[in-house]
Order: sequence, then C-alpha cells, then structure tokens
Amino acid sequence: MTTYIIITVAAFFAGILNALAGGGSFLTFPALVYAGVPVVAANATSTLAVFPGYVASALGFRDDIAKTSKSKLVLYFGIAIVGGVVGSLILLATSDKVFSVIVPWLLLVATGLFAFGDWLRAKVSKFRFPEKISMMVVSIYGGYFNGGLGIILLALFSALGMRDLDQMNGLKAALSVVLSAVSVATFAIAGVIYWSEVSVMMVGSVIGGYAGARLAKALPKPIIRGFIILVGLVMSAVFFLK
Repeated sequence: MTTYIIITVAAFFAGILNALAGGGSFLTFPALVYAGVPVVAANATSTLAVFPGYVASALGFRDDIAKTSKSKLVLYFGIAIVGGVVGSLILLATSDKVFSVIVPWLLLVATGLFAFGDWLRAKVSKFRFPEKISMMVVSIYGGYFNGGLGIILLALFSALGMRDLDQMNGLKAALSVVLSAVSVATFAIAGVIYWSEVSVMMVGSVIGGYAGARLAKALPKPIIRGFIILVGLVMSAVFFLK
C-alpha cells in the first residue's frame, strides 16, 4: 500500500510539473524504480503514466497545430511512428544492467536540456538541419527515453525555421502524443508495462495536470524552472550513486 501511495503521489506531482513546464518523468521514472520495477519496465510504465497529460496538452493546442499544413503533419507523424517504434525496440533490446548505467546520464542530459533549453534553441536556430533525418533521430530518442523530448523538439523546430512559439508548442504536443502512443503500444505488446502501478499513476497524473494548469497562472516561472532542475539533478545523483 505504501508503494502505491508513493507512485501515485509522484504521478500527481509529475502531472503538475508537466502542466507547468515539463519534467514530470523526473519523478515518475525514479518512483517506479524505487517501487521495485526493473529500470527498462519502469521507463516503459512511466511513459504511459504521463501520456494523458500529453493528450490534454495537444487538445489545448489544437488550433495552433492546425497552423501546420496537413502534408507536413502527415510527414512528421509518419516519421514519429517509425522512429518511435525503432527507439522502443532498442529499449526492449537493452538489458536492465546496461540501461541502469545509461539512465543517470540520460537524466543528467535531460536536465541540462531543460535548464539551457532557451539558449539551445537560440543557438540551433542559426543552423539548418536535414528535416527528415533530424526528425527521425529525435523520434528514435523519444521512443527510447522520454526525458527532455519536448526541449529537443522545440530546438529542432527552431533549426527548421519555425518562429511561431504557439505553433511549435502545439506541434511538440502532437508529436509527443504520437511518439508516446507508439512507444506504449510497443511496450504493451512486449509485456513490460506494470499495469496495476500505471493505473493508479494515470489517475494521479490527470489530477495533477488539472491542478498544475491552475498553479501555472499563480507561480513565477523562475521558481517552477528552478524546482524542476533541482529535481532532475537530485534524481541524476541518486542514480549515479546506486
């Protein structure tokens, strides 16, 4: 019972973080590992736990998503589906021992991307990247590990010449839904999702997302960002020390 309380509370605060600025996986993934879920399965289960928040975000940005042409959306979604499956299969082929070594680095990189996201987007906006190849690489990463995906997508959109931030956030939300859905489907077929844990976490995530939407209007952004960065650094340190 204590374990279920811990992961539900983690999902609740993850929902709040995702509604405020992102970074919810910094809480759900470590909570599942603490609960005794193997690291690969914990990553898969965490992806499903925060999935409702992505859907809600995409619905909120539906008008901004519509700014992107249908042909472009079809292209991006198609690449995301293929890349998401590839990334998910790579994760499934990764042993728990190897992933345990990779995890702290992934968390640390994701935290760095969140901390320096604005600077990164400004830097990459000066360069042009091959659209399809870049999107495929990012999609594979998203299928493998969800942390920091939003920042990477925004940076890529900047490099591809997009300037409308609302449109970029909408496209980010839509692609996050597609990537997460594909990953979750792959993980479910492989049987690595812990369904009893994820069922209570999804409830906590939805409630937290609703609360976070209200808090977003009240809390200063620097405090929110600072807290998420602190959580990411602490979690990275914990996994480095394990």
